[in-house]
Amino acid sequence: MPEKPAITSSELGTLWLTYQQKTMILRMLEYFIEKADDEKAKGIMTNLHGEIDLYVGKITETLQNEGAVIPVGYTDQDVNIGVPKLYDNGFDIMFVRLLKEISMALHSLNLTMAYREDIVMIFNELTAITQKYYNLCTQYLLEKGMLARPPYVSMPKSVEFVKNTTYLGGLAINPFSEKRTLNTVEVAHLHHSIESNLTGIQLITGFAQCANKEEVGKFFNEGAELAKGIIKELSESLLQSGIQTPESSGGNTTRSTVAPFSDKLMMYCTSLFCSFAMGSSSLGTAFSLRNDLPAKMAIFMKDTFEYAHKGAKIMINNGWMEEPPQMEERKQLINK
Repeated sequence: MPEKPAITSSELGTLWLTYQQKTMILRMLEYFIEKADDEKAKGIMTNLHGEIDLYVGKITETLQNEGAVIPVGYTDQDVNIGVPKLYDNGFDIMFVRLLKEISMALHSLNLTMAYREDIVMIFNELTAITQKYYNLCTQYLLEKGMLARPPYVSMPKSVEFVKNTTYLGGLAINPFSEKRTLNTVEVAHLHHSIESNLTGIQLITGFAQCANKEEVGKFFNEGAELAKGIIKELSESLLQSGIQTPESSGGNTTRSTVAPFSDKLMMYCTSLFCSFAMGSSSLGTAFSLRNDLPAKMAIFMKDTFEYAHKGAKIMINNGWMEEPPQMEERKQLINK
């Protein structure tokens, strides 16, 4: 009897996806580390690079032991650390923080699809690493005054229950209907979405400036406009309740038009952010009780999905989309 059972299809799939994500992050960290002027930021990113690289090695070893081919992922060919800075100081940590948000969600999901103890441990340990660096990035940005805290609120003095269905009011089909003030759960999701899209705009604006292919540059520019529209809509919802909206406090795109990353890597990174945006919108929909908010979120998800689908076509047409491991083609095998 073998010492370990073979890995399952879900474990293979999650390891494959993690390899893609982590090799992309390694390449981007290498550029940001090279360009970092702040020693504390450089230290955070250097330590993170070392820890991620270790787990890319563990995934590679696991796949090799199973006789599986190692994915291509993202290599030295996808990064050029010698080009000028594409982003001002501070954006590197803003970007890493958002990546850690995505990683937390992915690792938690991957844990629910892992069964073999060594693979469960990989995702457990990656989750702990992700939480550590997310906190380091958050505290760094707060110290530098580059991260807007959510709005403060008076503490509740009594427990209240919803008294009638007007609490759900605010239907998008009637823009003149009276809307109640947002609750703190709804504000949390709105603030988070605006914050994420602000970082996304800065990232994708830089991508648009330096993309090598014209169609790729246009795609990134379209994504920036999509994010601006989402921020505008969500900000209006906050302002209608007299709530201040978060704003970006630095880390802007420079004037450089020289690409530090390959179009392939930038397209994959954008695809990853789109998946994260759709997941965040679905959570916002689930936990928002005022009817107009889920209606807005549903439109955002539709627009983001269509945008991501357009990006997938560009990647396929350029031979940039690596295919995940496939299940056996039973019909072809039988017909043979």
